[in-house]
Amino acid sequence: MSDFLLELRSEEIPARMQDKAREDLARLFAAELAKAGLSAADLVTYATPRRLALIARDLPAETAAVSEELKGPPADAPDAAVEGFLRKAGLTRDALQTREVKGRATLFAVIDKPGRATADVLAEAIPAIVRGFPWPKSMRWGAASHSTESSRWVRPLQGIVALLGDHVVPCAIAGVESGAATVGHRFHHPGIITIGSAADYVEKLRACHVIVDQNERRATIAVGAKLAANKAGLTLVEDEGLVAENAGLTEWPVPLLGRFDAGFLDVPPEVIQLTARVNQKYFVCRDADGKLANAFVCTANIDAVDGGEKIVEGNRKVLAARLADARFFYENDLKTSLEEQAAKLDKIVFHEKLGTVADKVDRVAKLARWLVEEGIVKGANPDHAERAARLAKADLVTGMVGEFPELQGLMGGYYAAAQGEPAEVAEAIRDHYKPVGQGDDVPTAPVTVAVSLADKLDTIAAFFGVGLPPSGSKDPFALRRSALGVLALIVDNNLRLDLAALLQSASMWLRQRGHDLGTFDATINAFFADRLKVQQREAGVRHDLIDAVFALGGEDDLVRLLARVKALQAFVGTDDGANLLAGYKRAANILKKEGYAEAEAPAAPSYDAKPAEATLRAALDAAEPAAAAAVVREDFAGAMAALATLRAPIDAFFDSVTVNDADPVKRAGRLALLARVRAAVHGVADFSRIEG
Repeated sequence: MSDFLLELRSEEIPARMQDKAREDLARLFAAELAKAGLSAADLVTYATPRRLALIARDLPAETAAVSEELKGPPADAPDAAVEGFLRKAGLTRDALQTREVKGRATLFAVIDKPGRATADVLAEAIPAIVRGFPWPKSMRWGAASHSTESSRWVRPLQGIVALLGDHVVPCAIAGVESGAATVGHRFHHPGIITIGSAADYVEKLRACHVIVDQNERRATIAVGAKLAANKAGLTLVEDEGLVAENAGLTEWPVPLLGRFDAGFLDVPPEVIQLTARVNQKYFVCRDADGKLANAFVCTANIDAVDGGEKIVEGNRKVLAARLADARFFYENDLKTSLEEQAAKLDKIVFHEKLGTVADKVDRVAKLARWLVEEGIVKGANPDHAERAARLAKADLVTGMVGEFPELQGLMGGYYAAAQGEPAEVAEAIRDHYKPVGQGDDVPTAPVTVAVSLADKLDTIAAFFGVGLPPSGSKDPFALRRSALGVLALIVDNNLRLDLAALLQSASMWLRQRGHDLGTFDATINAFFADRLKVQQREAGVRHDLIDAVFALGGEDDLVRLLARVKALQAFVGTDDGANLLAGYKRAANILKKEGYAEAEAPAAPSYDAKPAEATLRAALDAAEPAAAAAVVREDFAGAMAALATLRAPIDAFFDSVTVNDADPVKRAGRLALLARVRAAVHGVADFSRIEG
């Protein structure tokens, strides 16, 4: 058994592509081996800016010999058919075997394939892997690039190391021949290194200032950056994405702390952090009070003899220029009021079928005010809600958001506070996009809730109204995310509202303009129901329990509906719940076989009832009103408890009573009793939808 090393060295591989490239290399390599009947005990992949490498453990010296059997035509088949089979098998007529198949003589070819040297398999696999590599972007290079048939790679390929054990696997790609030579760090060791085998690859490169293991480089950066900040009495603002990106940019990472002019701290901290992160790939730090400090941590790709002073100074100058640009945008934006900025929104098309952003702002402002005035969102000033909505999108035309689109909303909040808007208004402008995804903070400030809810409802209603709902995996306007945001706002803020009626209000402007909404109500309600099920499933609620409550219909209050689902989930997890469910299903199945529709409640005839019937009837007399009253006061746990009292009487009924009695009067009376059981349970949830 031998280990195999493959290194594909090139010019710089973009950091964002490296993790996927490692996965693809392992997948393609395993697939090529599998074609030859080989597999490695383990595959390890590495990526640095200049190389993509793989080590395959414990490969055999050669593939196993195999015997392949092909079934041919009948022995008495026409000569043309037999000759065709011989060509396919690569054999002569006298090499075929004849066997009996279903009473008929049939020709068979037995082809013995000797084992192949693993080195030969690898020599064919390497070019195939390069040809089939799925880089997001790749290029041709050199004289051969004039032909579309030339090899492609993410950047020009410069070297190939291919070693099986300590022997070179010979192959060539785009004029680059495989060997045992690679190079070390671009500055510390630019010369040739000869690799002996896979066993010494990692350590030989480490000795030449190249850490090939991306996880080790990430750990070096994460720990080094934290230590550099701590040494200066600061706390690093940790960022895993930035750690991974810097690891993809360096082969010998050295975190270094630098300082920038404290005067830049007048700029909002989010702007400084984004400028440092996006433009320069720097970490930022906080002081002992938790405020952003005038410090950054950059990641050098070299051990500098001066301790990195010149590197830090160069990076400080570059960052200073970036921060100066950011401060210019910020100060320039402050010279123009948000009202003036908002006036420019009528020049920006929101969607060709839905008018401009200014049109949307007007709709959202009216809807936000209405939500407050109708008492749907309590505790908010309607003037503040409308004001915040009218200014919420104004920062879209500012210089800062033009430079950093991810700051929209946030910068509007800063600008609103700077121009003296009430704190509630500034906060609503800042947070009105929230929640923007799973785990994001859900606003609770009343004005913010009103504006955020209005914005999302308008977006959803508008696109559904013009016939552009999500379809399959396509959701270009992020309506599913907006719907989840609406649901989170309603649930987390305990908003008591009729969502269907609210959606009708949000689409009223479309109706007034003569849009044929057709199946709008049914479609959008089904959409929200589906989103609610998705949200609740992710929260750990069983889908069948959600269906059981939805099936009742007529439940317009989302908060009440979810409270009922939660109580139902708790109840069916108990012994009483499980046994009542079993009894209910038995009753429902009997009624179904007898043709009793769900809505039917047949009158109970008078007859000499058995004790178990009388007991069940008495239990229903007590449980039905108790459960109904509990539902009215929204005590769904109490309603479930009332239903739980039916468990023992139902069990006793089925143990001692024959429903399908020969006496039609008794039979009708007992079916009527079971219909009461079904109706009582359906007052809380449709148990027929519950699995189990």
